[in-house]
Amino acid sequence: MKKRKVPHTFVIVFFIILIAAAMTWIIPPGKYVEQQVGDETVMQFYYANQLPESGASTGSVTAEFHPEPQTWQVFSALFKGFVKQSNIIVFILIIGGAFWIMNKSRAIDTGIYAFLRFTKRLEKNSFFRKIGVNNIIIVLVMILFSLFGSVFGMSEETIAFTLIVIPLAISMGYDSIVGVCMVYVAAHIGFSGAMLNPFTIGIAQGIADIPLFTGIGYRVVCWGVLTIVGIIFVLIYANRVKKNPQSSIMYEDDAYWRNLGGQNAEEITYYTPKKAWFVYGFIAIVLIVFAILYPTSTLKIGNNSTTLCLLPIGAAVFAVLGFFALRKSVHYFILTMLFGTVYYLIVGVLGYDWYIMEIASLFLFMGIASGLSIDKSASDIAKLFVEGMGDILSAAVIVGLAGGIVIILQDGGIIDTILYGLSKSMHNAGQIVSVEIMYGIQTLINVVIPSGSAKAAITMPIMAPFSDLIEISRQSTVMAFQFGDGFTNMITPTSGVLIATLGVARIPWEKWVKFIWKFILVLIVIGALLLIPTVTMELAGF
Repeated sequence: MKKRKVPHTFVIVFFIILIAAAMTWIIPPGKYVEQQVGDETVMQFYYANQLPESGASTGSVTAEFHPEPQTWQVFSALFKGFVKQSNIIVFILIIGGAFWIMNKSRAIDTGIYAFLRFTKRLEKNSFFRKIGVNNIIIVLVMILFSLFGSVFGMSEETIAFTLIVIPLAISMGYDSIVGVCMVYVAAHIGFSGAMLNPFTIGIAQGIADIPLFTGIGYRVVCWGVLTIVGIIFVLIYANRVKKNPQSSIMYEDDAYWRNLGGQNAEEITYYTPKKAWFVYGFIAIVLIVFAILYPTSTLKIGNNSTTLCLLPIGAAVFAVLGFFALRKSVHYFILTMLFGTVYYLIVGVLGYDWYIMEIASLFLFMGIASGLSIDKSASDIAKLFVEGMGDILSAAVIVGLAGGIVIILQDGGIIDTILYGLSKSMHNAGQIVSVEIMYGIQTLINVVIPSGSAKAAITMPIMAPFSDLIEISRQSTVMAFQFGDGFTNMITPTSGVLIATLGVARIPWEKWVKFIWKFILVLIVIGALLLIPTVTMELAGF
């Protein structure tokens, strides 16, 4: 019997677009409109044929609301999806081109081989050998990225880090899935169980009129529980792959990563071109200038802020490490630039409100500097950059295609109707049942609106006042939103960050679903259990 072949990811996503278009013929379009009731502004739902005149609402866009059942638009969804997700698509292409240049230097391979030699020395210690050095690495990396997701909402940034960690995971005897879990899954577990995430908790609490970042005590507990569960899940899978690499569903696909270096550590030629010294001098001067212009940086974490001399410290560390790295080999200098890039990325995000444009620009500079350091001409660097973009083009295309799903639902005008229908199910339910229904609604809505800030703006004005009527704290409602916003981001094809991460990792979406779906169900159940104390116990801030 011939084995049934799984359709290409493009085909799967296009079929989802067709299903979304079919829903626009079945579900009547509608819209939530802001209206003034006494001294309060409330969200009132209207079906499309019942919408009030635009003057009867405050700040509504009813005049621009012209939904229609979707037909031929399924073919224009790719174009509109590209426009909608253009920032992520450009980010992927730039990151791909920059890393392709750096990969040609063999710097990452050099760093991995040095790291593996270090871990082998650690394994001589009986304590580390018993625990497993690789297990320690996975745990530490996952805790770090979970904290990033929990504290400042790291999401898109994981795309770049995935390209760094996957080669490390492969060299340790794991697969690309473990690499994605160490970065992307860890960050989104932290995002889901966030303590101070401004993009979810900050916005949701602000809309619900709750003092920002209150209730952090119980949130820390939730973050700890979710992170521990995530680490255990990844360690179990990683050790199974370590024992039998061919048991991985990505074993054949990971041949790309295994062959990426193409050489053994012994075959790497260590050298330092003169041009690398000029690159070092130029970067050092630039960093010193910025250190003088910005002697202090204020890092904002939630409602708290800390002022430190981060740019001067970064400039000084780069000047020292870069000098000694170049004396050893250009490979170590490029690694120094990579770590410097990560350092300035974190400072930029926390201290200067950087987003993916600034991050992409930073990595582009790193790629060009890497090419110049290995004595490549401008034309050679340009060719390598184009090769890198071509190598990762399919990831950019799938992000645009997945964005088309949301476009179809928006143009069909049925997103608010779905939300309205789900919210009606909460009437006459008990407190525990009601908060779980809220959680379920947020989880389902997240499938079509993966943006946490957008979903908060739509759902919290409805959920917060309703929670008052059924005597549930608004803090519980925010928790239901928080959990519902995070977990399904790790599986839904409408999540641009997920699709982009899988694209750069070269993991087909259908294989990722096969791997992750049971874990997502576990997280959803744990989230439901963690919500119960918010309505049955006296918790600080609730």
